[in-house]
Amino acid sequence: TPCRADSSVEETGPVGSVQQHVPVHTDTVTCVAALKPDLCVSGGGDKSVAVCSWRSWAVLQRFLGHKREVTKVTSALDSTRVFSASRDKTVMMWELHGTSGPSQCFSGHELVVTGLAVSPDASWLCTGSRDNAVCKWDVETGECLGKATISRNLVTHLCWVPGEPYVIQTSEDKTIRIWDSRELQVAHVFPAKQHIQTCCDVSQDGRYCLSSSSGSAGEGGEATLWDLRQTRNRVREYQGHFQTTSSCVFLPRGPALAPSVATSSFDSTVKVWDRDTGGRG
Repeated sequence: TPCRADSSVEETGPVGSVQQHVPVHTDTVTCVAALKPDLCVSGGGDKSVAVCSWRSWAVLQRFLGHKREVTKVTSALDSTRVFSASRDKTVMMWELHGTSGPSQCFSGHELVVTGLAVSPDASWLCTGSRDNAVCKWDVETGECLGKATISRNLVTHLCWVPGEPYVIQTSEDKTIRIWDSRELQVAHVFPAKQHIQTCCDVSQDGRYCLSSSSGSAGEGGEATLWDLRQTRNRVREYQGHFQTTSSCVFLPRGPALAPSVATSSFDSTVKVWDRDTGGRG
C-alpha cells in the first residue's frame, strides 16, 4: 500500500529511529505506476490520483475529478502529464505541478475503462474498455481519432511498444492483439490461450511481449513470453503460481544481471524469473 511519511511519529530503540507511515489513499489502492525515477503515481477506490516520492512517500500532489474508482494510471517516459482511467467510463489527464483538476477529459467509452497506454512522445493516447472497444485520442485536443469494436474483446490491459506505432492488448477472450495505432487496425493476433489474459508488458528494446493468465487451484496462472519480431512465436512460459497472475513486468537490467521478469498473483506471491531460461530467482 502506498504510504506517506508521517514526520510527527517516530520511535526510538536499539537500532535508532523508526519512521512510521500512514496510507496515501483512504480506500483500496487499485493501481500504481512509475512516473519518474524518483516519483510514482497511484489510483484508488477513493476516486483520487496521488503523486508520491519513492524515497519519502510524501504526497506531492493529489488529483480529484473522477466520480468512481480509479482503475489504471500511467504516464509517458519523463512526461509532466499523468493519465488515469476510471469506472466512471472516463480518462483524465493531469498536469504535474499543475492544479488539482484535470487538464483534459477523454469521454467516449460505454463501460469501465480497463486499458490505458500513452505513446512515448505523449502525443496519442489509446484506451480500452469492457465495452469491447479500443479508442485512440489526441492528447492536446481530447478528440477521439478512432474507435474499433470487436465482439467479446473485453480489454484487460494495454501497453505501447517502445519506438513503434504498435499497441499490445490483452483481453478476457483469451487473446493478445497487436494494434497498429496509425489506422487503429489489428496487425496481429497471437494464438488464443486457455485462460483470460490479465496483463501485458513490452521489453524496452521492443523485441518481446509478456502476458499473464488467470487461473485457480494450480491450473493456468502462467506468464507467457512472445516474440514481437517477424516470427511472432511463443518463446516460453513461466509456471509456478497457483492462482490468477494479475500482473507481469520486464525488470530493468543491471550490468551484471541476466534479463528478468516479475509476476504477481492472487496466491499472495511475487516471483522473479530468468527471462531466457524460465528459472525462478
